[in-house]
Amino acid sequence: MPQVSYDVVGPYARVTLDAPERRNALSLALLDDLAAALDRAADDYVRAVLLQASGPAFCAGLDLDEALRDGVAASSRRLADVLRAILALPKPVVARVHGPVRAGGVGLVAACDVAISADTVSYAFTEARLALAPAVISLVVLPRMTPRSASLSFLGAAPFPASEAAACGLVTRAVPAGSLDDALSAVLADLTAGHPQGLAATKQVLNADVLRRFDEQADGLVALSSELFASEPARAAMAAARRR
Repeated sequence: MPQVSYDVVGPYARVTLDAPERRNALSLALLDDLAAALDRAADDYVRAVLLQASGPAFCAGLDLDEALRDGVAASSRRLADVLRAILALPKPVVARVHGPVRAGGVGLVAACDVAISADTVSYAFTEARLALAPAVISLVVLPRMTPRSASLSFLGAAPFPASEAAACGLVTRAVPAGSLDDALSAVLADLTAGHPQGLAATKQVLNADVLRRFDEQADGLVALSSELFASEPARAAMAAARRR
């Protein structure tokens, strides 16, 4: 059963993470479906992409059950591919963040060109408490956040509100939950008014430095992520987290 749905709404494509029973955790299957949806959006005659999620959470990060069972070599590589695809897609990608976001899910939000969050949402980089590091997602998160905010959020691993996510640059704007769709409609109207060539060229200018760093460092960070997930301290911490 597909874990990501895709449809076209006028001038934009809507890509929905659709595994609510798993809090849209980033399993290899979900990442494969997301990569396919992004490829489809690149080919479709749409001017923008809306990335959203079903269920109460936006994304819980990598699937811990799968990580303990199969390791994360394949899923870390696939996550890197998906983040790069969002950055390189020749169309603006907008995140609609309605519920909690953790770890790898924050990477999806950071990779998007625009992220509009409900002000009730909490964010967290939980990796350090699981004997891990936000390795792969650092490629897209660090260019967004101020260095001091990133240090505290990465090392402290505590949840922080959408207002702080907006203040440090992780999301574009935090709005009242009841106004989320109105705010998104206004943003999408502005983006889809752009000419496809202008949008593609402008996005290329905006993301050139991030993509250059991505291509230089991605392989090493994928390897680091796989090594940490396979370690005994991380496996013990993840198993304990599953029991809570």
